[in-house]
Amino acid sequence: MSRRSRRQTSNFSLAFLDVMSCGFGAAALLFLLLKHGIDESREQLQQQDESEVRLLEEEIRIGEENLVRARNVLSDADEELVEAQGLARQIEQELKQQRSMLETLDPEQWNEAIKQLQAQLAALEKEKQQLLAEQREGENVQKFVGMGDRQYLTGLRLGGQRILILLDASTSMLDERLVNIIRRRHMQDDIQRASPKWLRAQDRVSWLVSQFPKDSHYQIYLFNTDARAAIKKTQGNWLKVSDRDSLQEAMDNMRAALPAGGTSLERAFLSAGSLDPLPDNIFLITDGLPTQGLSASSQNTISGIERLELFKKAVQGLPPGVPVNTLLSPMEGDPMAAAAFWQLAQHTGGSFLSPSEDWP
Repeated sequence: MSRRSRRQTSNFSLAFLDVMSCGFGAAALLFLLLKHGIDESREQLQQQDESEVRLLEEEIRIGEENLVRARNVLSDADEELVEAQGLARQIEQELKQQRSMLETLDPEQWNEAIKQLQAQLAALEKEKQQLLAEQREGENVQKFVGMGDRQYLTGLRLGGQRILILLDASTSMLDERLVNIIRRRHMQDDIQRASPKWLRAQDRVSWLVSQFPKDSHYQIYLFNTDARAAIKKTQGNWLKVSDRDSLQEAMDNMRAALPAGGTSLERAFLSAGSLDPLPDNIFLITDGLPTQGLSASSQNTISGIERLELFKKAVQGLPPGVPVNTLLSPMEGDPMAAAAFWQLAQHTGGSFLSPSEDWP
Protein backbone atom coordinates (compact mmCIF):
# COMPACT_ATOMS: atom_id res chain seq x y z
CA MET A 1 0.00 0.00 0.00
CA SER A 2 1.43 3.16 -1.02
CA ARG A 3 2.24 6.00 1.28
CA ARG A 4 -0.15 8.48 -0.41
CA SER A 5 -2.97 6.11 -0.03
CA ARG A 6 -2.45 5.83 3.67
CA ARG A 7 -2.82 9.62 4.20
CA GLN A 8 -6.51 10.54 4.81
CA THR A 9 -8.06 13.96 5.02
CA SER A 10 -9.55 14.84 8.50
CA ASN A 11 -12.94 16.60 8.42
CA PHE A 12 -12.74 17.44 12.07
CA SER A 13 -9.76 19.65 11.81
CA LEU A 14 -11.40 21.87 9.18
CA ALA A 15 -14.64 22.29 11.09
CA PHE A 16 -12.84 23.21 14.26
CA LEU A 17 -10.98 26.00 12.58
CA ASP A 18 -14.21 27.37 11.12
CA VAL A 19 -15.85 27.34 14.52
CA MET A 20 -12.96 29.10 16.12
CA SER A 21 -12.91 31.76 13.40
CA CYS A 22 -16.57 32.40 13.82
CA GLY A 23 -16.20 32.64 17.57
CA PHE A 24 -13.41 35.16 17.31
CA GLY A 25 -15.44 37.18 14.81
CA ALA A 26 -18.46 37.23 17.08
CA ALA A 27 -16.34 38.33 20.03
CA ALA A 28 -14.84 41.12 17.98
CA LEU A 29 -18.29 42.23 16.83
CA LEU A 30 -19.63 42.14 20.39
CA PHE A 31 -16.68 44.20 21.57
CA LEU A 32 -17.36 46.80 18.91
CA LEU A 33 -21.04 47.00 19.79
CA LEU A 34 -20.35 47.38 23.49
CA LYS A 35 -17.73 50.03 22.89
CA HIS A 36 -20.15 52.09 20.71
CA GLY A 37 -22.88 51.99 23.41
CA ILE A 38 -20.42 53.16 26.04
CA ASP A 39 -19.32 56.09 23.87
CA GLU A 40 -22.93 57.22 23.33
CA SER A 41 -23.71 57.05 27.07
CA ARG A 42 -20.54 59.02 27.80
CA GLU A 43 -21.55 61.78 25.38
CA GLN A 44 -25.05 62.03 26.89
CA LEU A 45 -23.64 62.24 30.40
CA GLN A 46 -21.17 64.89 29.28
CA GLN A 47 -24.00 67.00 27.76
CA GLN A 48 -26.08 66.70 30.94
CA ASP A 49 -23.11 67.75 33.04
CA GLU A 50 -22.49 70.78 30.85
CA SER A 51 -26.20 71.84 31.16
CA GLU A 52 -26.08 71.51 34.93
CA VAL A 53 -22.88 73.51 35.03
CA ARG A 54 -24.44 76.34 32.98
CA LEU A 55 -27.54 76.29 35.21
CA LEU A 56 -25.42 76.50 38.33
CA GLU A 57 -23.41 79.35 36.84
CA GLU A 58 -26.66 81.28 36.08
CA GLU A 59 -27.88 80.69 39.64
CA ILE A 60 -24.56 81.94 40.97
CA ARG A 61 -24.79 85.09 38.83
CA ILE A 62 -28.36 85.82 40.01
CA GLY A 63 -27.34 85.18 43.59
CA GLU A 64 -24.45 87.63 43.29
CA GLU A 65 -26.79 90.30 41.88
CA ASN A 66 -29.27 89.74 44.71
CA LEU A 67 -26.43 89.94 47.18
CA VAL A 68 -25.40 93.33 45.76
CA ARG A 69 -28.99 94.60 46.04
CA ALA A 70 -29.26 93.32 49.59
CA ARG A 71 -26.04 95.09 50.50
CA ASN A 72 -27.36 98.34 48.99
CA VAL A 73 -30.65 98.04 50.91
CA LEU A 74 -28.75 97.29 54.07
CA SER A 75 -26.58 100.34 53.49
CA ASP A 76 -29.67 102.57 53.04
CA ALA A 77 -31.23 101.08 56.16
CA ASP A 78 -28.04 101.80 58.09
CA GLU A 79 -28.14 105.45 56.94
CA GLU A 80 -31.78 105.81 57.95
CA LEU A 81 -31.03 104.23 61.29
CA VAL A 82 -28.21 106.69 61.87
CA GLU A 83 -30.51 109.63 60.98
CA ALA A 84 -33.26 108.30 63.23
CA GLN A 85 -30.83 107.91 66.09
CA GLY A 86 -29.63 111.48 65.52
CA LEU A 87 -33.20 112.82 65.56
CA ALA A 88 -33.97 110.81 68.66
CA ARG A 89 -30.98 112.34 70.45
CA GLN A 90 -32.03 115.82 69.31
CA ILE A 91 -35.61 115.33 70.52
CA GLU A 92 -34.34 113.96 73.80
CA GLN A 93 -32.17 117.04 74.26
CA GLU A 94 -35.09 119.36 73.50
CA LEU A 95 -37.26 117.48 76.00
CA LYS A 96 -34.59 117.88 78.64
CA GLN A 97 -34.41 121.61 77.93
CA GLN A 98 -38.20 121.99 78.13
CA ARG A 99 -38.30 120.04 81.38
CA SER A 100 -35.53 122.17 82.86
CA MET A 101 -37.41 125.34 81.79
CA LEU A 102 -40.62 124.07 83.38
CA GLU A 103 -38.79 123.24 86.58
CA THR A 104 -37.39 126.77 86.77
CA LEU A 105 -40.82 128.41 86.26
CA ASP A 106 -42.55 129.73 89.29
CA PRO A 107 -46.10 128.30 89.68
CA GLU A 108 -47.43 131.85 90.02
CA GLN A 109 -45.77 132.88 86.77
CA TRP A 110 -47.21 129.78 85.14
CA ASN A 111 -50.72 130.68 86.32
CA GLU A 112 -50.25 134.26 85.15
CA ALA A 113 -49.23 133.05 81.67
CA ILE A 114 -52.32 130.85 81.54
CA LYS A 115 -54.54 133.78 82.51
CA GLN A 116 -53.01 135.96 79.79
CA LEU A 117 -53.61 133.28 77.20
CA GLN A 118 -57.20 132.89 78.36
CA ALA A 119 -57.73 136.67 78.11
CA GLN A 120 -56.32 136.68 74.58
CA LEU A 121 -58.59 133.79 73.66
CA ALA A 122 -61.63 135.60 75.05
CA ALA A 123 -60.73 138.76 73.10
CA LEU A 124 -60.38 136.74 69.91
CA GLU A 125 -63.71 135.05 70.52
CA LYS A 126 -65.38 138.43 71.07
CA GLU A 127 -63.90 139.75 67.84
CA LYS A 128 -65.11 136.63 66.06
CA GLN A 129 -68.66 137.16 67.32
CA GLN A 130 -68.58 140.79 66.18
CA LEU A 131 -67.46 139.75 62.71
CA LEU A 132 -70.20 137.13 62.54
CA ALA A 133 -72.77 139.70 63.65
CA GLU A 134 -71.60 142.10 60.94
CA GLN A 135 -71.76 139.31 58.41
CA ARG A 136 -75.31 138.41 59.44
CA GLU A 137 -76.25 142.09 59.28
CA GLY A 138 -74.83 142.32 55.77
CA GLU A 139 -76.79 139.25 54.75
CA ASN A 140 -80.00 141.21 55.32
CA VAL A 141 -79.35 142.88 51.98
CA GLN A 142 -80.76 140.96 49.02
CA LYS A 143 -78.21 138.93 47.11
CA PHE A 144 -78.13 138.88 43.36
CA VAL A 145 -76.04 136.64 41.11
CA GLY A 146 -76.07 137.34 37.40
CA MET A 147 -75.44 134.95 34.54
CA GLY A 148 -72.20 133.12 35.20
CA ASP A 149 -71.78 134.90 38.56
CA ARG A 150 -70.39 137.95 36.75
CA GLN A 151 -69.23 141.14 38.38
CA TYR A 152 -70.72 144.22 36.78
CA LEU A 153 -68.89 147.41 35.95
CA THR A 154 -71.31 150.30 35.46
CA GLY A 155 -71.32 154.07 35.60
CA LEU A 156 -74.09 154.16 38.19
CA ARG A 157 -73.65 156.27 41.29
CA LEU A 158 -74.27 153.59 43.88
CA GLY A 159 -74.61 154.11 47.61
CA GLY A 160 -76.31 156.68 49.78
CA GLN A 161 -78.07 156.76 53.13
CA ARG A 162 -81.61 157.23 51.74
CA ILE A 163 -82.02 155.46 48.42
CA LEU A 164 -85.21 155.63 46.35
CA ILE A 165 -85.97 153.26 43.47
CA LEU A 166 -88.65 154.35 40.99
CA LEU A 167 -89.83 151.43 38.85
CA ASP A 168 -91.96 152.11 35.78
CA ALA A 169 -94.96 149.74 35.97
CA SER A 170 -96.91 151.03 32.98
CA THR A 171 -98.28 148.92 30.13
CA SER A 172 -95.28 149.70 27.92
CA MET A 173 -93.09 147.59 30.23
CA LEU A 174 -94.68 144.47 28.70
CA ASP A 175 -92.55 144.60 25.54
CA GLU A 176 -90.25 146.72 23.38
CA ARG A 177 -92.56 146.78 20.35
CA LEU A 178 -95.94 148.50 20.26
CA VAL A 179 -97.64 145.59 18.50
CA ASN A 180 -96.51 143.14 21.14
CA ILE A 181 -97.52 145.53 23.93
CA ILE A 182 -101.07 145.69 22.60
CA ARG A 183 -101.14 141.93 22.17
CA ARG A 184 -99.78 141.14 25.64
CA ARG A 185 -102.03 143.50 27.60
CA HIS A 186 -105.04 141.36 26.57
CA MET A 187 -103.43 138.14 27.79
CA GLN A 188 -103.80 136.48 31.18
CA ASP A 189 -102.18 138.12 34.20
CA ASP A 190 -99.60 135.36 34.66
CA ILE A 191 -98.45 135.74 31.07
CA GLN A 192 -98.16 139.49 31.48
CA ARG A 193 -96.10 139.10 34.67
CA ALA A 194 -93.80 136.71 32.81
CA SER A 195 -93.03 139.25 30.07
CA PRO A 196 -89.23 139.25 29.52
CA LYS A 197 -88.97 143.04 29.58
CA TRP A 198 -90.85 143.29 32.88
CA LEU A 199 -88.78 140.51 34.43
CA ARG A 200 -85.56 142.27 33.38
CA ALA A 201 -86.73 145.49 35.04
CA GLN A 202 -87.44 143.60 38.26
CA ASP A 203 -84.03 141.92 38.09
CA ARG A 204 -82.42 145.33 37.83
CA VAL A 205 -84.21 146.39 40.99
CA SER A 206 -82.92 143.24 42.69
CA TRP A 207 -79.38 144.00 41.58
CA LEU A 208 -79.59 147.56 42.90
CA VAL A 209 -80.97 146.33 46.22
CA SER A 210 -78.02 143.93 46.52
CA GLN A 211 -75.70 146.97 46.40
CA PHE A 212 -77.40 148.86 49.25
CA PRO A 213 -75.10 149.74 52.18
CA LYS A 214 -76.26 147.70 55.15
CA ASP A 215 -76.63 150.77 57.38
CA SER A 216 -78.72 152.76 54.88
CA HIS A 217 -82.47 153.30 54.31
CA TYR A 218 -84.47 152.69 51.17
CA GLN A 219 -87.87 152.92 49.52
CA ILE A 220 -89.23 151.27 46.35
CA TYR A 221 -92.02 153.00 44.40
CA LEU A 222 -93.86 151.58 41.40
CA PHE A 223 -95.40 154.19 39.16
CA ASN A 224 -97.75 154.34 36.15
CA THR A 225 -100.68 156.77 36.35
CA ASP A 226 -99.92 156.94 40.07
CA ALA A 227 -96.94 156.29 42.35
CA ARG A 228 -97.21 153.79 45.20
CA ALA A 229 -94.82 152.12 47.60
CA ALA A 230 -94.06 148.43 47.09
CA ILE A 231 -95.23 147.98 50.70
CA LYS A 232 -98.47 149.96 50.74
CA LYS A 233 -98.46 150.88 54.41
CA THR A 234 -94.96 152.41 54.15
CA GLN A 235 -95.93 155.17 51.70
CA GLY A 236 -93.84 158.27 52.49
CA ASN A 237 -91.61 156.47 54.99
CA TRP A 238 -88.09 155.12 54.81
CA LEU A 239 -87.30 151.45 55.46
CA LYS A 240 -84.13 150.02 56.99
CA VAL A 241 -81.97 147.88 54.77
CA SER A 242 -81.13 145.82 57.83
CA ASP A 243 -84.82 144.85 58.17
CA ARG A 244 -84.67 141.70 56.12
CA ASP A 245 -88.34 140.84 56.43
CA SER A 246 -89.51 144.22 55.10
CA LEU A 247 -87.02 144.03 52.25
CA GLN A 248 -88.24 140.61 51.26
CA GLU A 249 -91.86 141.76 51.44
CA ALA A 250 -91.09 144.71 49.17
CA MET A 251 -89.42 142.43 46.62
CA ASP A 252 -92.32 139.95 46.73
CA ASN A 253 -94.89 142.71 46.19
CA MET A 254 -92.88 144.05 43.29
CA ARG A 255 -92.81 140.59 41.67
CA ALA A 256 -96.56 140.29 42.07
CA ALA A 257 -97.29 143.66 40.42
CA LEU A 258 -98.88 143.80 36.97
CA PRO A 259 -97.79 146.43 34.39
CA ALA A 260 -100.81 148.55 33.40
CA GLY A 261 -101.90 152.09 32.53
CA GLY A 262 -99.97 155.10 31.26
CA THR A 263 -96.72 156.66 32.49
CA SER A 264 -96.84 159.69 34.78
CA LEU A 265 -93.23 160.56 35.56
CA GLU A 266 -94.45 163.74 37.27
CA ARG A 267 -96.24 161.75 39.97
CA ALA A 268 -93.11 159.65 40.49
CA PHE A 269 -90.90 162.70 41.00
CA LEU A 270 -93.47 164.38 43.26
CA SER A 271 -93.59 161.25 45.42
CA ALA A 272 -89.81 161.49 45.77
CA GLY A 273 -90.18 165.05 47.05
CA SER A 274 -92.77 163.97 49.62
CA LEU A 275 -90.34 161.73 51.48
CA ASP A 276 -89.00 163.19 54.72
CA PRO A 277 -86.07 163.50 54.84
CA LEU A 278 -85.46 163.76 51.11
CA PRO A 279 -83.63 160.97 49.28
CA ASP A 280 -79.93 161.45 48.58
CA ASN A 281 -79.93 159.06 45.61
CA ILE A 282 -82.66 158.11 43.11
CA PHE A 283 -82.67 155.20 40.68
CA LEU A 284 -85.19 155.46 37.85
CA ILE A 285 -85.98 152.31 35.87
CA THR A 286 -88.12 153.10 32.84
CA ASP A 287 -88.45 152.59 29.09
CA GLY A 288 -89.13 156.08 27.76
CA LEU A 289 -90.66 159.51 28.14
CA PRO A 290 -93.96 159.92 30.04
CA THR A 291 -97.30 159.65 28.27
CA GLN A 292 -99.29 161.79 30.73
CA GLY A 293 -98.97 164.32 33.51
CA LEU A 294 -100.91 164.41 36.76
CA SER A 295 -104.03 163.47 34.82
CA ALA A 296 -104.68 161.39 31.72
CA SER A 297 -104.96 163.07 28.35
CA SER A 298 -108.29 163.06 26.50
CA GLN A 299 -106.51 162.16 23.27
CA ASN A 300 -105.81 158.56 22.27
CA THR A 301 -102.38 159.35 20.85
CA ILE A 302 -99.47 161.56 21.90
CA SER A 303 -96.55 162.89 19.86
CA GLY A 304 -92.87 162.81 20.74
CA ILE A 305 -92.80 166.58 21.28
CA GLU A 306 -95.72 166.35 23.70
CA ARG A 307 -93.98 163.56 25.63
CA LEU A 308 -90.85 165.68 25.87
CA GLU A 309 -92.88 168.56 27.30
CA LEU A 310 -94.38 166.24 29.89
CA PHE A 311 -90.87 165.13 30.79
CA LYS A 312 -89.68 168.71 31.30
CA LYS A 313 -92.65 169.45 33.52
CA ALA A 314 -92.01 166.30 35.57
CA VAL A 315 -88.38 167.31 36.13
CA GLN A 316 -89.58 170.52 37.75
CA GLY A 317 -91.15 168.43 40.52
CA LEU A 318 -87.85 166.80 41.47
CA PRO A 319 -86.40 167.67 44.88
CA PRO A 320 -83.33 169.89 44.35
CA GLY A 321 -79.82 168.53 44.74
CA VAL A 322 -80.76 164.86 44.39
CA PRO A 323 -78.91 162.85 41.71
CA VAL A 324 -81.08 160.80 39.38
CA ASN A 325 -79.59 157.62 37.90
CA THR A 326 -81.63 156.33 34.97
CA LEU A 327 -81.66 152.75 33.63
CA LEU A 328 -83.41 153.06 30.28
CA SER A 329 -84.77 150.14 28.23
CA PRO A 330 -85.55 151.90 24.92
CA MET A 331 -88.72 151.05 23.05
CA GLU A 332 -89.69 151.82 19.48
CA GLY A 333 -91.36 155.11 18.70
CA ASP A 334 -89.51 157.09 21.40
CA PRO A 335 -86.23 158.33 19.88
CA MET A 336 -85.85 161.39 22.13
CA ALA A 337 -85.90 159.48 25.41
CA ALA A 338 -82.18 158.66 25.58
CA ALA A 339 -81.09 162.25 25.06
CA ALA A 340 -83.61 163.57 27.58
CA PHE A 341 -82.59 161.21 30.37
CA TRP A 342 -78.91 161.78 29.63
CA GLN A 343 -79.46 165.50 30.08
CA LEU A 344 -81.30 164.74 33.32
CA ALA A 345 -78.24 162.84 34.58
CA GLN A 346 -75.98 165.75 33.67
CA HIS A 347 -78.31 168.26 35.33
CA THR A 348 -78.70 166.36 38.62
CA GLY A 349 -75.18 164.91 38.89
CA GLY A 350 -76.45 161.38 38.41
CA SER A 351 -75.76 158.82 35.69
CA PHE A 352 -77.41 157.35 32.65
CA LEU A 353 -77.28 153.72 31.53
CA SER A 354 -79.02 151.87 28.72
CA PRO A 355 -78.11 148.27 29.57
CA SER A 356 -78.15 145.28 27.26
CA GLU A 357 -80.95 142.71 27.48
CA ASP A 358 -78.82 140.25 29.47
CA TRP A 359 -78.01 142.78 32.19
CA PRO A 360 -77.91 142.05 34.98
